[in-house]
Amino acid sequence: MALDVFSDQSMTRTAMKAELLDAETELALAYAWRDERDEQALHRLITAYMRLAISMAGKFKRYGAPMNDLIQEASVGLMKAADKFDPDRGVRFSTYAVWWIKASIQDYVMRNWSMVRTGSTSSQKSLFFNLRRVQARLEREAAAEGRVLDRQDMREMIALEVGVPLHDVEMMEGRLSGSDFSLNATQSTDEEGREWIDALEDDSPQAADTVENSHDTDTLRQWLLMALNNLNDRERFIVRERKLRDDPRTLESLGNELGLSKERVRQLEAAAFGKMRKSLENHNPEVHRFLI
Repeated sequence: MALDVFSDQSMTRTAMKAELLDAETELALAYAWRDERDEQALHRLITAYMRLAISMAGKFKRYGAPMNDLIQEASVGLMKAADKFDPDRGVRFSTYAVWWIKASIQDYVMRNWSMVRTGSTSSQKSLFFNLRRVQARLEREAAAEGRVLDRQDMREMIALEVGVPLHDVEMMEGRLSGSDFSLNATQSTDEEGREWIDALEDDSPQAADTVENSHDTDTLRQWLLMALNNLNDRERFIVRERKLRDDPRTLESLGNELGLSKERVRQLEAAAFGKMRKSLENHNPEVHRFLI
């Protein structure tokens, strides 16, 4: 790829030394890549605008992500922009690339903000990156007017300002105010030092249920074998090929092998199942709970 030349240590330094493209050169490089898939043109275009990607990555450092990772994500956005850029639209590449770079960085920040997925809809994304800023501005405006906003009023005003549902604001507040905790952390109120994971309900099968299910399975298997033994060889063959194989055979293929029509094989199959059901019911009335 065009960015293989960069390492985490040298990317910023190399980008700052890159050439500045005028509009005419930029357009020529964009055409060369779009029409001729000229990788040297792509490399030159991306290299020239890496300083833009690095500059935008720096604006997201406050979210706690490593700068190198932010730069890498900005680079991905820059490459996507270069690949999708249409020089016939009459806009500068930098104007077009800004959107892709920003979107790539924002997606990365949201993916890594919490182990719990923060959200990916446009309203959730807008809230994630604007909630604190909008809230601070509304608080300043209210203070200047001598007003005090309670939490509910603030949420409603943020929802109106950002253009999102109120419940999205409430959800995002919880996401941004909380943090991830290890399930192996000790409960602060527990004197015995138990971990939070010990408080989770075990949804795995209980021993009694496991034993009962195993017993039922063994019993049903024995009953089915007994019912199969009451069939003649041809009926047993049809049932085995139709129901007991991982890849069941068709009525037509069985008919070809047995020298019968497809309809006749279907009739024999139905008759065999009828015999098996009657045999099972005669042996034990409780079989109904397995056959339903």
